[in-house]
Amino acid sequence: MSPNVSNTNRSLIYDVGLHLGEDAEFYLKKGFRVLGIEAVAGHCAQARERLRQYVDSGQLTILNVAITERSGPTRFFVNEANSVWGTTSEQWAERNRRFGAGSTEVRVDGREFAGILKEFGIPHYLKIDIEGADLLCIQALKNFDSLPSYISLESTKTCWSELCNEFALLKDLGYSRFKVVNQATVPNQVCPRPPKEGLYVDHRFAHGSSGLFGAEIPGLWLSEHEALKCYRRVYHYYRVLGDESYIYRHRLGRRLMDMIGVRDYWYDTHAAL
Repeated sequence: MSPNVSNTNRSLIYDVGLHLGEDAEFYLKKGFRVLGIEAVAGHCAQARERLRQYVDSGQLTILNVAITERSGPTRFFVNEANSVWGTTSEQWAERNRRFGAGSTEVRVDGREFAGILKEFGIPHYLKIDIEGADLLCIQALKNFDSLPSYISLESTKTCWSELCNEFALLKDLGYSRFKVVNQATVPNQVCPRPPKEGLYVDHRFAHGSSGLFGAEIPGLWLSEHEALKCYRRVYHYYRVLGDESYIYRHRLGRRLMDMIGVRDYWYDTHAAL
């Protein structure tokens, strides 16, 4: 497929995994319209209250749905310890349980992402962070001639073949430039002035935020080969000290890592046409 943004709505951003609207607030301040997608009804209610002025003006639309393979009611695991760890994946819920963060299973409305794209249009930037279901959004883009100018997703750290599959999907769609962003560095990001995306805002990113996007992300754009080379280093570190490592699986190992200040972080892959 040839990269095509001719029908992309350059004023629109999708925040898939809205949570409480932390990322959406930044996009809204920059003047973009935002479609927020969030499975947990309580999170949607809090986001609507926090960002009421944007909801009332029509700049922010919130959909209380989970992204699923087929539309309809689906089970969702609401994490009891970490609200951002909600997931439709039983495997991810089990991983969280091993980390001492159990979940409560509820029923939520599920919706195919392709249907949402048809209804609301192709965004300029597609941010995805939905704990194990990110690729459903990427795969849905195969049904469209136009594509978002930029995409970001939380990349897997535990399976190299799955990571390569992520890049293969993006490459097949036409994405050829990538950035690998350590999310631990996001609170240190500074909004460029003059801005390269939307309006300038003096925004400070909280821990857990997705941070800058599109043309404003720090660093050079990389080829697929260069980006995977970066991830090789991440995987070597993660195998030894990550939260799925032999050390981390034992309580004494976790305590030792905390004592010496070792922290595990996640990485977002940003892709551009």
